[in-house]
Amino acid sequence: MIITNPKIHQPILELVGEEADKLGIECYVVGGWVRDLILHRDSKDIDVVVVGKASADGEVPRWGILLAEAVAKRLGRGSHLSVFKTFGTAQVKKGDTEVEFVGARKESYRHDSRNPIVEDGTLEEDQNRRDFTINAMAICLNKDRYGELLDPFGGMYDLEDCIIQTPLDPDITFSDDPLRMMRAIRFATQLGFNLTGECFDAIARNKERINIITRERIADELNKIMLSRRPSEGWLLLDKTGLLPLIFPELAALKGVETMNGRAHKDIFYHTLKVLDNVAEAQGGLWLRWAALLHDIGKPRSKKYEPKVGWTFYNHNYLGAKMVPKIFKALKLPQNEKMNYVVKMVDLHMRPINLIEETVTDSAVRRLLFEAGDDINDLMLLCNADITSRNEDKVKRYHDNYELVMHKMVELEERDRIRNFQPPVMGDEIMQMFHLEPCALVGELKSAVKDAILDGIIPNDHDAAVIFIRQLAKDKGLETY
Repeated sequence: MIITNPKIHQPILELVGEEADKLGIECYVVGGWVRDLILHRDSKDIDVVVVGKASADGEVPRWGILLAEAVAKRLGRGSHLSVFKTFGTAQVKKGDTEVEFVGARKESYRHDSRNPIVEDGTLEEDQNRRDFTINAMAICLNKDRYGELLDPFGGMYDLEDCIIQTPLDPDITFSDDPLRMMRAIRFATQLGFNLTGECFDAIARNKERINIITRERIADELNKIMLSRRPSEGWLLLDKTGLLPLIFPELAALKGVETMNGRAHKDIFYHTLKVLDNVAEAQGGLWLRWAALLHDIGKPRSKKYEPKVGWTFYNHNYLGAKMVPKIFKALKLPQNEKMNYVVKMVDLHMRPINLIEETVTDSAVRRLLFEAGDDINDLMLLCNADITSRNEDKVKRYHDNYELVMHKMVELEERDRIRNFQPPVMGDEIMQMFHLEPCALVGELKSAVKDAILDGIIPNDHDAAVIFIRQLAKDKGLETY
């Protein structure tokens, strides 16, 4: 079969084929780029497999590196060549295009490691080692066969049928490299495909093998799942295959419904996934999606049944915020401002909800603006996504009050400039005003000014703050200069 998609004739691929012909070797574009070409998806990273003959002494030259060097020389100024002799691979970059070159390989595995023993191989052996049929297709770049598709495992049919399956025995594929279990679920989520029954069952049988995979590699796959159009599909597959409690026990703990005296709480796990999908649909970023996934993570620890009230989850936001750093550390997610952002979102996520449920006061909205700062829009997006009740009247009331809170926020921010609030009177000025050394009283006066502004007692203005401080100091018996 010859691929006729115009993208196969882009200059960089034709150049690679020309240089391969000069060297007398076969070369093929393989893997994800071929898959995405057929799916009409954009893909800038190109993988090229090179097949060459052994020299007279029986040695196989590093054809991938030799071809990469020739291509980089041909591209000239602006191209960048990186050679990785240990692995026999090379990379050529020009602009936003990257081409990876490698010789055809075959692999074998040890039971205690996902790192394969790599040897030179044929194109067939190289395709055999691929993770999924849709990633095992190759397109020839040599002039006499340009555009010819080699699809030994029916990857084209699997793309048409929207299924994920392995080229060879899935038990061997997943046992050899357990990261492929995560990749199977990730591809299914990203592409909206289904795992075949054999693939699903093999993941369930081999799930314990995930323990030999580093948390960094798992986190990379989780982030790709999170950035999918409907990330809940990936988390549901992780749960159904049994991987979830092995890689994220705190999330698995959200599952289930408990009933007491005929009163049941909702399943927090499925509610969480609905909130996550809502955030994704609203185009929320990666870390807001993590905040959505973790917003109720503290509920199992705070759950309590009170006969007159029912199920309660008091302070679950506070407990959840305290759990986030430990979860991020265990999953090898960033221990920096990204984690702090998620902590903040989890801690504050109930504040807009409480405003929605109660009378919306200017003071409460000012304090929310002050604590959320530049993240207020993300917090409100999370709050809106968290409205998932089946009670239509309740949902309408929440959405109406949500709009009221949003309107008040805009109005107060324009008037009082509360977001990223800075005290109009600094500590140095207060010390000069009352001949004070640094002490707790200075902090008390600054805090009193902040509270007065947030409560609407005084405007966010220097002169008004000075008058307020002088009166407060007078009440405390302080004298000004």
